Amino acid sequence: MTPETRYAKSGTVSIAYQVVGDGPIDLVMVPGFISNVEIGWEEPNYAKFLMRLAAISRLILFDKRGTGLSDRVAEIAPLEVRMDDVRAVMDAAGSQRAAVFGISEGGSMSALFASTYPDRTSALITAGSFARACWAPDYEWGVPLTAIDAMIAHVEQEWGSTARAAANAPSMANDPDYVRWYGRHLRMGASPASAAMIIRMTRDIDIRHLLPAIRVPTLVLHGTRDAFIDVRHGRYMAARIPDAKLVELNSPDHFPWLTDTDTAVSAIADFLAKVRADAEPDRVLATVLFTDIVGATEKAASLGDRGWHGLLDQHHAAVRRNLARFRGREIDNAGDGFLAAFDGPARAVRCACAISDEMRPLGLEIRAGLHTGECEVMGEKLGGIAVHTGARVAALAGAGEVLVSSTVKDLVAGSGLSFSDRGAKSLKGVPGEWRLYAVERSPAS
Repeated sequence: MTPETRYAKSGTVSIAYQVVGDGPIDLVMVPGFISNVEIGWEEPNYAKFLMRLAAISRLILFDKRGTGLSDRVAEIAPLEVRMDDVRAVMDAAGSQRAAVFGISEGGSMSALFASTYPDRTSALITAGSFARACWAPDYEWGVPLTAIDAMIAHVEQEWGSTARAAANAPSMANDPDYVRWYGRHLRMGASPASAAMIIRMTRDIDIRHLLPAIRVPTLVLHGTRDAFIDVRHGRYMAARIPDAKLVELNSPDHFPWLTDTDTAVSAIADFLAKVRADAEPDRVLATVLFTDIVGATEKAASLGDRGWHGLLDQHHAAVRRNLARFRGREIDNAGDGFLAAFDGPARAVRCACAISDEMRPLGLEIRAGLHTGECEVMGEKLGGIAVHTGARVAALAGAGEVLVSSTVKDLVAGSGLSFSDRGAKSLKGVPGEWRLYAVERSPAS
């Protein structure tokens, strides 16, 4: 019997979700590529897997925006907006804190969610997931771009055909019922254009440098013979997330509910049984924004004290207005400079651009620098190397420039933001070299 489908509101978008079971811990299952919370129950293996999870948890299922029974959208949302959807579903389901279980590319977003919202994440589980999708010289088991381009072409030309079933689930390739279901599941999960957009967004995901910032208990599941996502992806994540446990399944399938399912369920059950509510987290992943006025001393001297303070009041009002608009939190301000923190890097970048735009009619230019990293929580303040790094990035920005670290650039896949490479730089007091990027803006900006 299919559970009741309900809707949570995330901004103006409705997100379809279901709640199954009444176990001692909430478990939010973040789908991979495509899902449909009602069609999924028609596949016996998947339905059995969900019921086994529901026997040990209060299982919360949902469809990502743009897929399944959730609202269709014109553009596939970046990771931070999809994290908002998870929080909206949790709120609607009455879940303050939950273990988050990400399947495939849903695991990348789940990992980011766990490091950004440790107060709402009791544990992290991934299955068949990855920190980066694409091949790189230092990530040789990634999927070659040519293969991703071929997948996009196939989606655009033959979406919902039976060919994809064998690629994700070799053990089911000769099961006609499964193959028919899988094709229907794809067609009921997304349109060809939406599916292609999701692949393009996934192609740009890279959260490798954020894995050490995950401080919640973590379980990584991966099929040793996964024909779709190499097991080395899972091994890489487990090796870099502090104290993560890796369980390799004796399976050629990408999904953990088709082969060696007993191992997967037992590992999840044992893991969740040991998870407990921890104390208030003392570290959190955040995007920090530093801004200050270029040539402030000279401007103050030319205007005099009264004129300068009046202009500074307008500057402060504009900064705070945009922080409220883009969900930023003011951490500190001194003179003409601000430090703010955001739970989403794209919002932080857009906030910096908006502040810069509002300064020009006032005859001011600001410089802005952004970095995403693990911050120490000190009451209402933030500290640590990530904050220091953000300050150093800002110091290298020119007048009217919004400069970001490579970490920020990698996390805004699918946001529509564009960047110009400013090369590798040494940041005073920060180890290593950092590649920096300037936000590209229209001439009107």
